[in-house]
This record gives sequence, C-alpha cells and structure tokens, in this order.
Amino acid sequence: MSLKHKVIGSLYRSIVKPVAFQFDAEKVHDAFTAIGESLEGFLPIVRAIFATNDEGMEREVLGIKFKNPVGLAAGFDYNGHLAEIMSSIGFGFNTVGTVTAKPYAGNPLPRLKRLPKSKSLFVNKGFKSEGAEAIAKRLDKKQLDGHTVGVSVGSSNVPEVNTISKAIEDYSATFNIFKDKKYASYFELNISCPNTNMPESFQDLKNFDLLIREVAKLKIDQPIFVKMPNEIDIEKSNSLVRMAITHGIRGFIFSNLAKDRTNICLDKDELASVANLKGNFSGKPTERSGNILLRKTRKTFGKDVALIGCGGVFNTEDAKAKFDTGADLVQLITGMVYMGPQITGKINSELSCKTS
Repeated sequence: MSLKHKVIGSLYRSIVKPVAFQFDAEKVHDAFTAIGESLEGFLPIVRAIFATNDEGMEREVLGIKFKNPVGLAAGFDYNGHLAEIMSSIGFGFNTVGTVTAKPYAGNPLPRLKRLPKSKSLFVNKGFKSEGAEAIAKRLDKKQLDGHTVGVSVGSSNVPEVNTISKAIEDYSATFNIFKDKKYASYFELNISCPNTNMPESFQDLKNFDLLIREVAKLKIDQPIFVKMPNEIDIEKSNSLVRMAITHGIRGFIFSNLAKDRTNICLDKDELASVANLKGNFSGKPTERSGNILLRKTRKTFGKDVALIGCGGVFNTEDAKAKFDTGADLVQLITGMVYMGPQITGKINSELSCKTS
C-alpha cells in the first residue's frame, strides 16, 4: 500500500466517516456528490491525491480499453454528476445510472441506510432518476474524452410503465438517447433491480428474449453487460446468458443486490432495524453468491463471455477473489462508503505489486 492511500484511508475512517455517519445516508450521499462535482476544476490535484498511475493495470475487454480493472458500479452516480471526476479518484471505469427514460423521484423514504456490522447498505431507491434526456444533457457538457464511462439502462419505475411491452419501449427510448454519444463506452442492461414495481420480470426467459430482440434491432455499437440477479439458480442464469449470447450480448455483471433476509452476513440487530422496511442489501451479503455465479458462468461459457464481478469488494483480497473466480473486471460502491475514496487507488497499487 502506498503511503498516500494509507494516510487518506486513516483520515477518512477516523474523522470523515464518524462525522458523516451521524447523518442520514442519502443526504450525505447527495452532499458528497455535490462536493465531488465542484472539484471538476481541480482534477490534476485530485488525481495526484487518489489515483494510481500504472500502465500495467490497463485491460481491454470486449474491445473497450479500461485504465485499470476497478470500476464504480451503477447505483452511486445515478444522475451523472460525477462522471468526469471518478477517473481522477482512481476508477478505471464508472457507470452512470441506472438511467430511465422517464424521471422518477425514488421510492418512499428511507431509501438508503447503513448497516456497518453487516458491511452492507440497505437500498430501496427504485431507479431514482432525473430521466434520460436530462442526464444526457448534463453528460454532454462534461469533459469525458479519454474516460471509460458506461450507462446503466433500466425501465422507468412509474405507474404508466406497467407491462412488458411498455417497459421494452422504455428501455429502447433510453438506449436511443445514448447510443450515439461518444462518451458512452459501454452499456449495462439492468434486468435485476429488486426495488421496482413492475408486475412481471425480465428474468423470465420469454420476457428477456423479447427485450434483447428489440435491443438488437437498435444496432448499438457499444458492448452491453447484463446486470444479473444475485439469488438465481445457476441453470436459469445459464439460460439467460445463453440467450443473450445468441443475440450478440457477451457481457455479464454478477451481481445485483441480495434480497434474502436470512443471509448469514446480515447482523441480527441491524436486520431488525429494517424489518418493517422494503429494500435489499449491497456489499458483503452479495459476495458469496456473486462469486459462485462468476465461477460457474466462467466454467460453463469460457471465453465466450466477459464478466464483471460486483458486490462485497472492500480490499485487494476481495477484488483478487473475484478475478480468481473468472472476473475480467470488478466494480464496487459499498466498499468505498466504508473504507474511503482512496480504495480504488489502494487496490490497484497492491494489485500492481502482486503482478509485477
């Protein structure tokens, strides 16, 4: 670990986090988002403080170049405010969204709670989004040349989008807004958000087939990664992967949030504190299942697929475990919330040492 990452991490965990954790999690998130966007005029300084510059960490996956293999997952920068700065923080790539065609203010409060003993966040945002057009206008104004930025696409969580056909039209509308944007290096197709109100699911093979057939008609040049569910039978997962490959989609992310409240990673007292709330869990509760799905998917499909490991990355060993199971890249959010914004630079620095 470099000295700068050690110092920043110590300061964050001993001073910043104890203060921030005294306040509502979503309000703190919004405050940090505003602070991050305000630093866009100081990116060289931010980069010097946080990032690790090592050309040996570069990766190429599905024809896209990534400065390093550690990315920001969808669900943090859902309206694109931080798209320009995340590379300077040290991320090799960062996903905006999930973006929906129509704006949605989010599910009823509380939408975000910290579960520190569980190393998890309780999440119920439900595709909170300013809408695709507003987000695209914001990203159009940012300096994103040389950045690897992705857009996660979901269907709008609003009452009028209440059938599979309407949801497919909604997905298509967002793809059409972003597919010709030069800054959109890749897309994520989110079929697995557990916090939306659609009566049917795109995890159903028939519905998924309808969706990706329509997506294929859009002639999207960028690679697409399907955001897969966490708690899914491997045979059903394999069927979804196989179907996607048939339609030219080769990227998959394992995985989204965990729903099972009997998960052994969940602290009983923290679980009791959200017993009457709707929502699901990020971080460590997703890790074991996600890693199993990564390993089995790689074993089944080999080099026919590109895999991103997401969920439970708090340190270099966690990231390495996902690479060892077959991931080409990893993503995180919760680890940064608990460990500090230096986490990506620290992981890349330590990975570089291990491979040099």
